Amino acid sequence: MGNDRIVVPAQQIEGAHWHKSTFSGQHACVEVAMLDGGEVAVRHSRQPAGPALVFTPEEWSAFLQGAWHGEFGDRPAH
Repeated sequence: MGNDRIVVPAQQIEGAHWHKSTFSGQHACVEVAMLDGGEVAVRHSRQPAGPALVFTPEEWSAFLQGAWHGEFGDRPAH
């Protein structure tokens, strides 16, 4: 995986339904949208018109697995 990440203005992603985790606080949250074709867009909740990163299904799956297994720090308690 290289650094050729797709970055687009979030407002240009048509038909996106953005979701924020119920575990998020009031600040510095991310929102996620599942896109047609299986891609996943991620944006900062406080900048809804700002940039969004777009990940392939494989990249998103690898991220979720890493988060679940604590590769980025301790997993939050549910």
